[in-house]
Amino acid sequence: MKTALLMILLGLCLADDEISNKRFPDEFMFGVSTSAYQIEGAWNEDDKSESIWDHMVHTNPDFIADRTNGDVACDSYHKFDEDLAILKETGVNHYRFSLSWTRILPTGYPDNINVAAVKYYKNVINKLKENGIEPVVTIYHWDLPQNFQDLQGFVNDSISDWFAEYARVCFSMFGDDVKYWITINEPQQVCTGGYGYGYFPPTIKSEALLEYQCVHNLLKAHAKAWHIYDDEFRSKQNGKVAITLDTSAYLPASDSDEDKEAAERIQQFTIGIYANPIFNGDWPEVVKTRVAQRSIAEGRSQSRLIEFTQEEIDFIKGTHDFFGLNVYTGYLVESLGYDPPVSEPPSKWQDQAVNTYQPSTWETTSTQYTKVVPWSVRSLLNWIKNHYDSPKIMITENGYPSSGNDKDDRRIYYIKGYLSNIRDAMEQDGVDVFGYTVWSIMDNFEWASGYTQKFGLYEVDFNSENRTRRARGSASFYKKVIETRCLVDNCI
Repeated sequence: MKTALLMILLGLCLADDEISNKRFPDEFMFGVSTSAYQIEGAWNEDDKSESIWDHMVHTNPDFIADRTNGDVACDSYHKFDEDLAILKETGVNHYRFSLSWTRILPTGYPDNINVAAVKYYKNVINKLKENGIEPVVTIYHWDLPQNFQDLQGFVNDSISDWFAEYARVCFSMFGDDVKYWITINEPQQVCTGGYGYGYFPPTIKSEALLEYQCVHNLLKAHAKAWHIYDDEFRSKQNGKVAITLDTSAYLPASDSDEDKEAAERIQQFTIGIYANPIFNGDWPEVVKTRVAQRSIAEGRSQSRLIEFTQEEIDFIKGTHDFFGLNVYTGYLVESLGYDPPVSEPPSKWQDQAVNTYQPSTWETTSTQYTKVVPWSVRSLLNWIKNHYDSPKIMITENGYPSSGNDKDDRRIYYIKGYLSNIRDAMEQDGVDVFGYTVWSIMDNFEWASGYTQKFGLYEVDFNSENRTRRARGSASFYKKVIETRCLVDNCI
């Protein structure tokens, strides 16, 4: 039977009697996630300066699907006590949130640390700790200071130093009470989104050129921050530092060797390009080889993928205390059967040379590219285990988008299905997953989608000045899972 047909059947027949009845370990962490720009609001209060997202929504409102912005968002900057109340009600073990670079350092540099911002985040962290909720803190979640973007942002080699100095301030100000740090959220969206396909700020379209330069600089930025923590703070603070990588699960569309190789190749181009330098050292071989060969065929004197020096390889390798993973969906992958012809400018598609698709039989959501394929995560987790020496994995985002309140039953189905396959990967495959984080505790500003996409366990009324939070059924479901450590009633 072809892999594709098997996977389609699995996706169609997932039912309660196929949900894992294995109890999650007592130490397993169940949490929820947000980010600063998406929930805080107060975009220019208390000396906060302009980020690239502030700049984009104010200068080009048509970039956002509903022409909205994050100026107020969920107003979490003023309403954290309400957020804390719903976190407590849901019973989460951890809360992943991000710090705003432009709130903490209005100039971007550590020459002026904003006292109001430090006070705000210390209050958030302290109240979480007082209520038995572990803070998982993301240092950078896409809101780069605009003045750094004016200097070319992540394609300026100085970004690694700018970021490292910011990270040092964060460790110094908050590290005594933070045991889990994420340096950078979803670098693929930073580099491919910002400098490749250009669907996120700074909306530069330079596939496989500036995109790869961004990857090179971002990895050095992460590594510098990790080493600062390791050298200056770890012995006192005893925390853990990682990067969060995002990918879909890519599965071969058939049992042919060609499709298996194609699935491996795109997985390496999407997540391996970031993970391999951190976990194994240097770029993935297939990425390095293909880009180099195509660069020569294009008449270039060197590869478009900047070669790491041995010193850089050694510096980046090992900069992880766990593996942060954001995953939402899966794709089937088939070989093109040919190598795309050389063209100018180059494209990421040509470098990857695969075709990906999601069968129409897979359940869809309110976003075009997020189909409901919980079974695919088990394959991805095993891929990570096999390629990176069985790292400890925290799933830092996973969630279901809808356009309103009408699909919350499917959100429950989605979360239950993903957790079931995660549990199976732990129990049957020996994958070391120690935490799971729903995106998101509440509806928020979903980047270019504005407020048209709802991921929240809690609804937020954005038409109300109070931004009223109301629990959806999925919040009650998740609360029960956390309390019982079970997905079904007859857990063992």
